[in-house]
Amino acid sequence: MNTNYHSRHFSSRDDEYSSKKRNRDYSSERSGGRADGRSRTYGDILKEQREENERAEYLRKIKREKNDKIRSSDDNSSRKYSDHDSTTVHSESRRWSEDPEKKDPQLEGAPEPTETSNSVYSSITPKNLQMLRLSKELQERNRHLTDTELDEILPSDGYEIVKPPESYKPQTTTKNNPLLSGVNFYNIPEDLTKPYDVPGDTTGTMPQIKPEDLAYFGMLLKEVDFDSLSYEEQKERRIAELLLKIKNGNPIIRKQALRQITEKARELGPSQLFSQILPLMMSVTLEDHERHLLVKVIDRILYKLDDLVRPYVHKILIIIEPMLTDEDYYARVEAREIISSLSKAAGLPTMIATMRPDIDNVDENVRNTTARAFAVVASALGVPALLPFLKAVCASKKSWIARHTGIKIVQQIAILLGCAILPHLKNLVEIIQVNINDEQPKVRTVTALAVAALAEAAYPYGIEAFDCVLRPLWEGINCHQGRYLAAFLKAMGFIIPLMDAEHAGTCTRKIMTTVIREFDAPEEEMKRIVLKVLKQCVSTEGVTATNVKEMIMNDFFRCFWIRRIALDKKSAKQIVETTVEIANKVGGGEVISRIVDHLKDESEPYRKTVLETIEKIVINLGVADIGSKIEEKLMDGMLFAFQEHTNDDSSGIINGFGTIVNALGSRCKVSIPYICGTIQWRLNNKSPRVRMQAADLVSKIAPVMKTCGEDMLMGRMGVVLFECLGEEYPEVLGSVLGALKDIVNSIGMTKMTPPIKDLLPRLTPILKNRHDKVQENVIELIGRIADRGAEYVSAKEWMRICFDLLDLLKAHKKAVRRATINTFGFIAKAIGPHDVLGTLLNNLKVQERQNRVCTTVAIAIVAEICGPFTVIPALMNEYRVPEINVQNGVLKSFSFMFEYIGEMSKDYVYAITPLLEDALVDRDLVHRQTACAAIKHLSLGVAGLGCEDALTHLLNFVWPNIFETSPHVINSVIDALDGLRIALGVGRIFTYVIQGLFHSARRVRDVYWRVYNLLYLGNQDGLVLVYPRLSEDKASPYNRTELELFL
Repeated sequence: MNTNYHSRHFSSRDDEYSSKKRNRDYSSERSGGRADGRSRTYGDILKEQREENERAEYLRKIKREKNDKIRSSDDNSSRKYSDHDSTTVHSESRRWSEDPEKKDPQLEGAPEPTETSNSVYSSITPKNLQMLRLSKELQERNRHLTDTELDEILPSDGYEIVKPPESYKPQTTTKNNPLLSGVNFYNIPEDLTKPYDVPGDTTGTMPQIKPEDLAYFGMLLKEVDFDSLSYEEQKERRIAELLLKIKNGNPIIRKQALRQITEKARELGPSQLFSQILPLMMSVTLEDHERHLLVKVIDRILYKLDDLVRPYVHKILIIIEPMLTDEDYYARVEAREIISSLSKAAGLPTMIATMRPDIDNVDENVRNTTARAFAVVASALGVPALLPFLKAVCASKKSWIARHTGIKIVQQIAILLGCAILPHLKNLVEIIQVNINDEQPKVRTVTALAVAALAEAAYPYGIEAFDCVLRPLWEGINCHQGRYLAAFLKAMGFIIPLMDAEHAGTCTRKIMTTVIREFDAPEEEMKRIVLKVLKQCVSTEGVTATNVKEMIMNDFFRCFWIRRIALDKKSAKQIVETTVEIANKVGGGEVISRIVDHLKDESEPYRKTVLETIEKIVINLGVADIGSKIEEKLMDGMLFAFQEHTNDDSSGIINGFGTIVNALGSRCKVSIPYICGTIQWRLNNKSPRVRMQAADLVSKIAPVMKTCGEDMLMGRMGVVLFECLGEEYPEVLGSVLGALKDIVNSIGMTKMTPPIKDLLPRLTPILKNRHDKVQENVIELIGRIADRGAEYVSAKEWMRICFDLLDLLKAHKKAVRRATINTFGFIAKAIGPHDVLGTLLNNLKVQERQNRVCTTVAIAIVAEICGPFTVIPALMNEYRVPEINVQNGVLKSFSFMFEYIGEMSKDYVYAITPLLEDALVDRDLVHRQTACAAIKHLSLGVAGLGCEDALTHLLNFVWPNIFETSPHVINSVIDALDGLRIALGVGRIFTYVIQGLFHSARRVRDVYWRVYNLLYLGNQDGLVLVYPRLSEDKASPYNRTELELFL
């Protein structure tokens, strides 16, 4: 049982703020269209709102007038009636009361789904439900055996049942269950924790109903006569069955149900569909993959329902809008797709009328999701269509909340569309420019953030559109403080890179005083914005290195390069990017000299941040301006950071160390012995993590050791690593093999210690290790030895390795299979192709398809390395074996071989033509499909080399297959025709196509027109020469005088 069951529920990931999205009432009637499908106008909406406000004001007035007169009597009567009502409710709403006379005898043991399951699962959380299931499973496993079960296990004779002592009291664990400690919910009957079979399922396609689904699919537990139900009840039951198959069924059943509910969407009706889908989407026990399936259902039926969906737009949006802020990326993408489809189906007036009341909603979460939804609508229907509405909302005088949401819509449009807002940039800026001086601080803040988003999306164009907001932004920077100032700084920081060099330099000097003043701000968000603005300003051309050194650097390193900044990942990332940008302006040596001492800091996150910064500076600028003293400090600091690293994630330290050492090259010759000594000592450490880090570092510095001429030291490291091949931890063993591989690459086969003849036999047993990292590294090492030092190992040993490599063709990781295939080619080159080829051909008889496909690729690589003439005779002889897998494998080998050898195929066209001819007339679809793939690569390889007669012969056998219905076969046939078009010319193929373009049967015409469209896309100009000569008539002249004259 999966003990992390609750983590699969998207509701369990929500915090207090995000959980508000499920509190919206989707049952409230608010639609952009009436029941008859006609859209409401803006006048209708305003009139309804005015009437609602008048009605509310009238009721409040009556309540105020009568409040003083009836207060005392109202209190007494409320107490009396509350007592009476509580007694009545208590007597009527007993949760587990059952009427045995009304109980269905066919559902013996199953609860009533409409009441019981609703009351239980409305208050239970996914975590508690999983804990309950686990508790029930433990009780089931640890229960006492019954007498019947004991009689089946033990013989009845010779045993006596002993009575327990009178003082014995069995201990029950249900009350003090540690799994349910702190859980407060109703005691659920035992049968509620088990799934139920749907009665009356004669086909066996109905999946089981989970206990938490009883509230939605409980009707299916009642076996009823389907014909006796009304038409609406039949539709309701049919929809429930389809949704149950989609939610809980296997992939085959799910696909069939999806197709049925999509095709019959209009017949079933939007009312019945959404009344069952939407409550199911609101379930707190819904898992991620189940929500994905239901979203797919909604997306598909929207296309079918089209404008019928208008009365249900509001309900759909309440379900889908919260997904726009989900932490799962794919959930956000799905939500955007559904809202986009909904917008196209319902139309812009309906979407605006539906979402307009949510713009000034009191709940911030609702306003936030509404703004994102409007951005999706704008991207689907076009920004110009939404501009008048945005202008009206942003200029609203009735509610500042509406203005705030309207500006947020503009911000979300910029984030969603990116550079696509450039045609509408000026209009969007003009809409929100008046709000920079709004009386509400929150409106001013969100306006500045919207301007920043627009400038970021428009980069590096569009500075003209922001002319109207520059002065208000400057005034806001001078008069605001705190988070309001941060928003204005961010806006100006994104606008400055759009300016030319002169104006950017002027603006940077003006803003830098404020930016430097905020270096000491205590808020983390302000620090991140200041760093972002500083990075943008420094990167502009108008800012010189002298200005940065004099105005920024001292205060920057004093305020930001501290330990606390590295504890927050966002701030650490921003400080790295800003420091690298400063280094690009003033030089790497200047910046590295200021932070190199921090490599010996006590804080590990801080050391990691420093090393990451130095690594990026070295990648961008090199090490030319780093002096000898800084170099010495740098090597000393990196060794310290490497030795003191205790975190499991060591990739950052290792990569940074390797990058810097490789950049220094021969300059770090003095430090190499110290580094190797540290590595050798750490390879013998008792901690596997430390040993793995040491081996990974060897892989990084092996090329530098070769550059420094430390061959003897590399040989010594090779011996140490050779002794570590008995490592028991697979992760460490994989790193050791990777280090040996890099040492072999650097030092060469002749100088390698231990010798290759001793190293390879130790590697052969490791091939049986099933760890991906070990497999990949050991195969690459063996392949490198086979490529460069095959003469040091006997042919028998190589054949033994070949047999071991066959099992690795079944590896799960693609990199392992690819390395194995390449190694076969190297071994075949070393010992000759015949023995290796025999091994591979025998492997074509296995049942696993992946194994056979990898074998065919290996055969093709052997043909490429050793020459096709060494492989083709054996393949053609193997094709005579009357076994379908072998013949298909041979054809696929030819396909890969022709793809790899290219123009060399021209020497073998006539030899291979009879075999391909036989395959193209075979009854097996896969034979013809694979033969077409081989013809495609063959045609592309011999195009223009004089083999047109053989290709024309093959075309006559390929052409009848254009009427195949299998998608894989028809795709291969089309690819083969495309390759033949390039080899034979479009005219030759067109002579075949013209015969069926105007056939009387539509299905025949469709096939021929598809091939014609392929010809038109590939050789539109070439078709002009081969169009038929048509006789002129009075209506249409077809004469081509200029072209014929030119010819």
